[in-house]
Amino acid sequence: MKAHVHPAPEATALYALSGARKYLNADERRAVLDEIDTLPLDRRLFALTLFWTGARISEVLALRGLSFQPSRGVVAIHTLKRRRRAIRELPVPPSLVIALDRRFNLAALGDALLWPWCRTTGWRIIRGVMDAARLSGPAASPRGLRHGFAIDALRHAVPLTLLQKWMGHARLATTAIYADASGPEERAFAQQLWVEASSRRAARPLHYNPRRSQP
Repeated sequence: MKAHVHPAPEATALYALSGARKYLNADERRAVLDEIDTLPLDRRLFALTLFWTGARISEVLALRGLSFQPSRGVVAIHTLKRRRRAIRELPVPPSLVIALDRRFNLAALGDALLWPWCRTTGWRIIRGVMDAARLSGPAASPRGLRHGFAIDALRHAVPLTLLQKWMGHARLATTAIYADASGPEERAFAQQLWVEASSRRAARPLHYNPRRSQP
């Protein structure tokens, strides 16, 4: 009997059955970032934390003052969807840490939540950003933002094992899904094929006919 293989807990493909893409591409991520910058301060900081960590909404909403180490520029995130309690540390942009500390005074905040909102509120904030950026489909979602973060990280040469840690995946096979996205290196190889094919075509005589050249 053939054993049944259970899919990874995250999306097992970068495309839905309909063919719709599940991740934000680089241009869409830039558009989202532009819209995030227009949000009120607390919502902007929440969305930026999601954007730069690739974390899930519930993971970001669970962040407390003591989750951050401003001097090191890292945040400790309680990983969800794991049977055992797991905490992962991620680097965050210095500008974001400074903005968070100015707004919340992280050391004084201590064990209190930065954003005492429900998950629905967080989801609506991100959905509103996607609408403002005129994005639609499965990619226009918090999960699409998370997937886009992972793919962008790989395109910037972040090692797969490090990305696994950042994403909080229990299995490397789950993280490896993101390597399927076409990146700059893949397009560079394809470009070589296109250039070579075009060169050969240009080198042919004006009235070249491959059928007539057969003996």
